[in-house]
Amino acid sequence: RNCKGNPNCLVGIGEHIWLGEIDENSFHNIDDPNCERRKKNSFVGLTNLGATCYVNTFLQVWFLNLELRQALYLCPSTCSDYMMGDSIQEEKDYEPQTICEHLQYLFALLQNSNRRYIDPSGFVKALGLDTGQQQDAQEFSKLFMSLLEDTLSKQKNPDVRNIVQQQFCGEYAYVTVCNQCGRESKLLSKFYELELNIQGHKQLTDCISEFLKEEKLEGDNRYFCENCQSKQNATRKIRLLSLPCTLNLQLMRFVFDRQTGHKKKLNTYIGFSEILDMEPYVEHKGGSYVYELSAVLIHRGVSAYSGHYIAHVKDPQSGEWYKFNDEDIEKMEGKKLQLGIEEDLAEPSKSQTRKPKCGKGTHCSRNAYMLVYRLQTQERPSTTIQVPAFLQELVDRDNSKFEEWCVEMAEMRKQSVDKGKAKHEEVKELYQRLPAGAEPYEFVSLEWLQKWLDESTPTKPIDNHACLCSHDKLHPDKISIMKRISEYAADIFYSRYGGGPRLTVKALCKECVVERCRVLRLKNQLNEDYKTVNNLLKATVKSNDGFWVGKSSLRSWRQLALEQLDEQDGDADQSNGKMNGNTLNKDESKEERKEEEEELNFNEDILCPHGELCISENERRLVSKEAWSKLQQYFPKAPEFPSYKECCSQCKILEREGEENEALHKMIANEQKTSLPNLFQDKNRPCLSNWPEETDVLYIVSQFFVEEWRKFVRKPTRCSPVSSVGNSALLCPHGGLMFTFASMTKEDSKLIALIWPSEWQMIQKLFVVDHIIKITRTEGGDANPSETQYISEPKLCPECREGLLCQQQRDLREYTQATIYVHKVVDNKKVMKDSAPELNVSSSETEEDKEEAKLDGEKDPDFNQSNGGTKRQKISHQNYTAYQKQVIRRSMRHRKVRGEKALLVSANQTLKELKIQIMHAFSVAPFDQNLSIDGKILSDDCATLGTLGVIPESVILLKADEPIADYAAMDDVMQGQKGFK
Repeated sequence: RNCKGNPNCLVGIGEHIWLGEIDENSFHNIDDPNCERRKKNSFVGLTNLGATCYVNTFLQVWFLNLELRQALYLCPSTCSDYMMGDSIQEEKDYEPQTICEHLQYLFALLQNSNRRYIDPSGFVKALGLDTGQQQDAQEFSKLFMSLLEDTLSKQKNPDVRNIVQQQFCGEYAYVTVCNQCGRESKLLSKFYELELNIQGHKQLTDCISEFLKEEKLEGDNRYFCENCQSKQNATRKIRLLSLPCTLNLQLMRFVFDRQTGHKKKLNTYIGFSEILDMEPYVEHKGGSYVYELSAVLIHRGVSAYSGHYIAHVKDPQSGEWYKFNDEDIEKMEGKKLQLGIEEDLAEPSKSQTRKPKCGKGTHCSRNAYMLVYRLQTQERPSTTIQVPAFLQELVDRDNSKFEEWCVEMAEMRKQSVDKGKAKHEEVKELYQRLPAGAEPYEFVSLEWLQKWLDESTPTKPIDNHACLCSHDKLHPDKISIMKRISEYAADIFYSRYGGGPRLTVKALCKECVVERCRVLRLKNQLNEDYKTVNNLLKATVKSNDGFWVGKSSLRSWRQLALEQLDEQDGDADQSNGKMNGNTLNKDESKEERKEEEEELNFNEDILCPHGELCISENERRLVSKEAWSKLQQYFPKAPEFPSYKECCSQCKILEREGEENEALHKMIANEQKTSLPNLFQDKNRPCLSNWPEETDVLYIVSQFFVEEWRKFVRKPTRCSPVSSVGNSALLCPHGGLMFTFASMTKEDSKLIALIWPSEWQMIQKLFVVDHIIKITRTEGGDANPSETQYISEPKLCPECREGLLCQQQRDLREYTQATIYVHKVVDNKKVMKDSAPELNVSSSETEEDKEEAKLDGEKDPDFNQSNGGTKRQKISHQNYTAYQKQVIRRSMRHRKVRGEKALLVSANQTLKELKIQIMHAFSVAPFDQNLSIDGKILSDDCATLGTLGVIPESVILLKADEPIADYAAMDDVMQGQKGFK
């Protein structure tokens, strides 16, 4: 190890990896490109793009179906645009346009590529699959086969058009027999795979028998017989009419758990044989129904939502088994030939069920989810399927690209090795000459030497700026991170790598050493001086003798001195940032400097804003000359104020002006309070809903004006006088009123203040009024003389009023992370949704706090509704918007009651996503949830909460259906997975 404090120690700085013989492979981090080359007589793998292993397994199974591969090669291609005569355009990459073309190209690469594995991203992208999300493999198989069959149905060649049906399609019949008359009813159906239930079974044959077993239709489930014209007891079963060449058997390992609302995996062992005789199960005997196992598709993992997919597939030409695991392909022989056996992921071995014993030709698996059987034939196919010429040309071009890459990687490896060998020789030569001894020497940073010896990073120029002191010499405290090397070695370093400045023996800084001694001396002397100053402060000082010192500075001078000395002592650590070019961030250093400047230094607490002595004598005291001289030793730059020093003249003038202003404000406040006593105390206020008999006219001002005025009257010395009534906040840009008479009696009543005519006359004398707003009560006209009418001046602006209401509704439907409440209803009992009163501002707050809180609301981003020009024309009155926002928040505040749970939601999330949240909160599966809000049923799972009218603080009622025993809902939930485009 290296002695870091010793500049002469050059051991343990990284030299050990260079001394002695070195394997040349350590000089590079580039893998041998030949490792990426396909091995002889092996198959090509497929890259896992994130969570696409389930796609890769099916592609390999389909590739090794020779009939399907041959038919796809016969499918005509639309790549004529890509072909020019008989050759391929070199400058363009081939991009298949259809699913068939994607499969053609993939199969051609899997057959003749030189690569160990190929990238299926074009195929996956064409299917619209999410590479980061693992989908249901069985559902993928069904959907893709359906898509392929539909695509090939347009082909003219019957061998191509019918290949999916010829290979995978069988037929069975649902047969129902009436027990009364014996009439048979048949419903024919095609199948591409048989879905076998494995619960309660140990053998594949038992699963097939259960699939075909007879079911009795009795009681409520009786069958309506058209012959008897009545409901009768009956039997129903499936009869296999014909079987395909390739028989896909889906083992239903992934089932729906109604208790949790999720799928789960059944990890039970199922035994299956390599030879399967299907003759006992088909209706028409005498045909060839002996199948041999050709593939086992496996899911590793205990969960239905995660894990890894692998395929064990038999090569139809050689009869040998291979394990296909994405990029890796392994031949299975000897002890490795255990079909369907793969270790589970993330499951302790203790919890695993013991594997049953299997005889020769049989296998057991707890992870196999699909078995593929091929109709047995007398001889194996001997001829190799030929790749069409245009596809082979594409493959050859890809192979040439791969070979070019191999050559490039090999050259890079060679260059790295050559560079490493040269560095090895350099280190062996120079490391022996590094120690300085008695000869001339220089200092180089330990960090740079370590990077020079680090093979993983290129060596940068030497940068010694970070270890310099303020005098541009080597800082004494940096010696511990420097190393003393010979001048001979330094000359070679600087000639090869450059940099500087060079630090010779003359670079040691005497000034810094002297300053360090002074600081250390003061540190040792501080305790004694502290006692001395305290004793000197006890003595009485004459008024014409001594110096002014801030009381705060005197209380903390010892701590300030210690911090200052520590800063000087620790300057080395922060002097120039990090070594070798990694300097401090400019913005960070500026911020640190600002913070340091904001902290007051000694005796700066008695400076006024103009840099003179402050006028407040309560903040300072006189100290003797002796005490001041002691303090000056520690704070030589502190501001000095002798006792005869006058206070700041500018501050004195401002103080007099301030006193005059306070007196004026108090006089104005008293006058206005006396003139408008009822408005100040909020007594005897008129009300629109109960119009006072004594007047036919009421005036309106903004509640904002009233609250600002009351704040000034209460604290005239702390607030500025209110000079004007800003009624423009209540009007639209066209000068029209923004409120209806009805809204001013209800929700908008908090935004306005009603003024008596007598008060209005006084307001006009005391304040500047920008707009007069009044409401006049009149008796009805000739048509209806008994009806009372209320007319506003100015009149209502309907267009702007409607725009404001729309904006409010939009705000309610564009929320994020808002709280709603879900209340579970039990036995149809009604719930008092409005049982909780409004939660108003806490009564413990003072009136001033409430007013200040409202003022602070102006800084809230909600206060300014719009930034664009057109929107501002609609609603430009900011005060109104701010108050309206407050009203909305308070009036909708809801107090949670028993049986309710609060959920955080956003307006753009769907009802289905909300149901999942509710499922976690109440343990009720989504399809068992009946949700309603204000009597309206919420049923559209794809609709957003905003469009369904769910607003913040809403209460949603949840009624849960009782779960039933069967799994009928499982298929619907599985179909609801929007995993595939």
